[in-house]
Amino acid sequence: MRSFLCLLLACTYLAATCCSVITAPYRATKKVVQGTVYVVEGTYEFTAGTTKLLYKVGKFTFKVVKAPLDWPLVNHDIDTIDGLPPKEAIREGRVTTASYTVKGKTYHPMSVKEAEHYNETGVASWYGYETVRHHRGAMTANGEAFDPNGLTAAHKYLPLPTHVKVTNLDNQRWVILRVNDRGPFPSDYNPKSGDRIIDVSAGAAKKLGYYGKGTARVRVETIQLKEG
Repeated sequence: MRSFLCLLLACTYLAATCCSVITAPYRATKKVVQGTVYVVEGTYEFTAGTTKLLYKVGKFTFKVVKAPLDWPLVNHDIDTIDGLPPKEAIREGRVTTASYTVKGKTYHPMSVKEAEHYNETGVASWYGYETVRHHRGAMTANGEAFDPNGLTAAHKYLPLPTHVKVTNLDNQRWVILRVNDRGPFPSDYNPKSGDRIIDVSAGAAKKLGYYGKGTARVRVETIQLKEG
């Protein structure tokens, strides 16, 4: 039976004296709900001086690293976030639900409350190795180091970060992913690519079984977590 899922509260970025600090990122729910609740185990919150996280959600392991601010953005077409240059917005911690512009178009993400009941079916694509091929590293839209083999995804409207369950409707394979980036957006070569609802990492596409195809029809749902 399909789970009743809701949002894991988004991470908040705060500016410190010399560097950005991520604090109070998640609050696992204490209330009783119907359906499956995914257990979080391990260190999953950034605090002052912390640059790496390692935690598990169910059977899936997440490794999160803060990226140096001089790394290029994965999506270099993002013009502004919250009216600021993207790197400044990331440094000041103004990215979680902030509006942002891409090639002159403004996108308005959901609030955390609105995202609690997000459940959408549509086309997923994937992105990965070409993003970091010519750089020592690349930064997602919320300041994390992009790992093409990690369990991450880009979404135009969900708060950053959010955890979602993504199910490939062709083969029923599913994974839990950390949404930490923005996209997918229309490309100059394929304007309809902006109609896709999520862009997952190459590693996630392999687990979902559509890496070779490039796209798949999926269901994306925000999930509920509890501390283990």
